[in-house]
Amino acid sequence: MGQEVNCKLRLGKKLAEGKALLESQELIFRSSDLRLKIAFREMSSVEAGDGWLRIRYPDGAVALELGAQAPKWAEKILHPKSRIDKLGVKPGFRVAVVGVPDDIFRRELQSRTNDVTEGRTVKDSDLIFFGAGTNKDLEQLRALQKFLKPAGSIWVVYPKGIAQITEADVLQAAKKAALVDVKVASFSPTHTALKLVIPVARR
Repeated sequence: MGQEVNCKLRLGKKLAEGKALLESQELIFRSSDLRLKIAFREMSSVEAGDGWLRIRYPDGAVALELGAQAPKWAEKILHPKSRIDKLGVKPGFRVAVVGVPDDIFRRELQSRTNDVTEGRTVKDSDLIFFGAGTNKDLEQLRALQKFLKPAGSIWVVYPKGIAQITEADVLQAAKKAALVDVKVASFSPTHTALKLVIPVARR
């Protein structure tokens, strides 16, 4: 979902080696004796120079030795992609939204394309956003793909951290429906989205 880099971190007088992870809304660092998580909204200053990413936040200042990745990470923190950009919604796309109860998301879609259908699928869709709350809901994937353009995609939007439906369930259902998973994204604080496409050989 994010980008990972093995790097050094400087926090006050402490120097640690571990793994930094850049997520859509936060920066995470993990080492054997240090765990750090900083949300983008908490950062008051973000600068890149000499291969280091330097961040100020309420608890102080931290620097990560990222090399050539430092300016790229600074840019992504300072100018994060919008949700519909991350989900690949382009102007003029035909989009169907089925079972995703998110009014803000609908408004975001409608600001990007005028061809949005809610509550049902439509033929030749570029994207279908399908909300699944249980493992049983995933049985609809085989039928949903019939409404896609050959190069279209289904984004399965499902709750995080519940037993009724897991990422493994979505992947298994995709395989059963002869679909291929190509991307995962954080849809909201409570939901994850997994992108499925028709294999090239079947288009």
